[in-house]
Amino acid sequence: MRSFEDLNPIAVSVYFLLITVISMFTMNMFLILISFFGALAYHFVKNGFGKAKSHLFPLLLFIVTALINPFISHNGATVLFVLNNNPITLESALYGLAMAFMLTGVLYWFRLFSEIMTSDKLIYVFGALSPKIALMLSLSLRYVPYFTSQVKKVKAAQTALGLYKEDNIVDRMKGAMRIFSVMVTWVLENGIITADSMTARGYGIGKRSRFSIFSWKAWDVLLLSLSVALSCLSLFLLSGSTFSFYPYFELPSLDAFSSPGYLSYLVLSLLPTIIHVKEAAKWRFLRSKI
Repeated sequence: MRSFEDLNPIAVSVYFLLITVISMFTMNMFLILISFFGALAYHFVKNGFGKAKSHLFPLLLFIVTALINPFISHNGATVLFVLNNNPITLESALYGLAMAFMLTGVLYWFRLFSEIMTSDKLIYVFGALSPKIALMLSLSLRYVPYFTSQVKKVKAAQTALGLYKEDNIVDRMKGAMRIFSVMVTWVLENGIITADSMTARGYGIGKRSRFSIFSWKAWDVLLLSLSVALSCLSLFLLSGSTFSFYPYFELPSLDAFSSPGYLSYLVLSLLPTIIHVKEAAKWRFLRSKI
């Protein structure tokens, strides 16, 4: 078995789509917490506990989202305290906390998606849907770093020519306008060259073939099947589970029908972590045999 990030990009994309869609369109506190801690668990087993600065923005987003709702929404029957004649209710605070967990969890899922789904994987996924979209995506992904690199070269050339003599706002604005003018010309010229090159290579004449290093194997099919099955099972079993914040906060009852639904979603959210831990343990075992 391969690691989660080495599985087929289509299967991985479907997994991320399902886990994030369920997380974004539910206000079931149990599902939100499961999704949040599932994303956090995979993030830490994949990237380790270093780079504390990378967690500053999610932490700030969590705090702001959790605090802003009780101060702008005063619904709910349980008043905690009154601030400037505005009641701060328990239900509103819990709703803000649920929104904070949901947004932060989805943010971590998208961060993991961006780390795993590199440009070649995205091109493979969109190429299966539409070759034209894949081509546009490929060109865009190519031109973004190329454009940034060219800006640095032009700025270095301008500096070498002595066009940045004084370090002030006016001088920097003039330099930025010169660079912008040069880059507009460069982009237009490069676009014409690319179009002529594609025409010379016969683009648009007939049906295009595509090459990919990715293929479907048993574990890819298993991941895709598990993702769809666990998602459908969770939605079906929890369709009748009600979760109310207003006017009173009420937890849904855990019964023989809803409990397997939560368990299915828990397994779904922990699938990448389980695969990663299994492969890491297998790798350490094989290294110990050397």
